[in-house]
Amino acid sequence: MDWKLELVPVPVSDVDRAKRFYSEQVGFAVDHDVRIGEDVRIVQLTPPGSGCSIVIGAGAGVDTAEPGSVRGLQLVVSDVAAARAQLLEHGVAAGPVQHVEDGAMAEGPGEPWNSFVYFTDPDGNGWAVQERPAAE
Repeated sequence: MDWKLELVPVPVSDVDRAKRFYSEQVGFAVDHDVRIGEDVRIVQLTPPGSGCSIVIGAGAGVDTAEPGSVRGLQLVVSDVAAARAQLLEHGVAAGPVQHVEDGAMAEGPGEPWNSFVYFTDPDGNGWAVQERPAAE
């Protein structure tokens, strides 16, 4: 039996601002933006090429965590420098390309699977972008 992760909630304080950030700046596709009554809104966004989406919203259990409290969300790309350039071009404050060396972060790219860029959304939810080898 396959167990596939399909949806990860990301707590935000302003749904419209977060939707603009993830869709217009980071480049996620807006799959759904649904209002159920006056108090419930569900927005699902998916990174290009991903089988897993994020959900932001208000009401119906979507907004139970503290905005900005999620850390360690990770995207995988074939070219971390190009991904960083795209983020910067769209106004995302992405950090430099880094790698782990002797247990600490060091500037510049590393060996396969060891190159990262970090950014946060407007609420402070933390993302890592990791480069994977092209053949994998």
